[in-house]
Amino acid sequence: MAKAIHTMIRVLDLDKSIDFYGKAFGLEVADHFDFDGFALVYLRNDENDFEIELTLNKGESEPYTHGTGYGHVAVCVDDAKAEHHRFQELGLEPADVKEFHRDGALMARFFFVQDPDGYKIEVLERHGRYQ
Repeated sequence: MAKAIHTMIRVLDLDKSIDFYGKAFGLEVADHFDFDGFALVYLRNDENDFEIELTLNKGESEPYTHGTGYGHVAVCVDDAKAEHHRFQELGLEPADVKEFHRDGALMARFFFVQDPDGYKIEVLERHGRYQ
């Protein structure tokens, strides 16, 4: 059986991206590999071993396009409203908190935020299937 281990995103500024993911999600550098034409940085926290791989292609200066295929990465937190407030205090500009209800019961409480390169991250409150 396969195990998901990381998702990769291309970034223009490693320091800015490392700072964002550290502030927003408590992710820290687990490994950093520098090559001639690119660098790889793996971020994770103690919550689990799934990682975000930041890829810096050296010499790139134009923002990456996300096309119509990229959707978002999702994380879960204990309290979406509290995290939303914390993100606002950090100046991370989260979108409004939203709720989905199904059959009269809460299905999901969440908000979106974008990283420095425009990748969307969904922040879901731990509830139901989102654990």
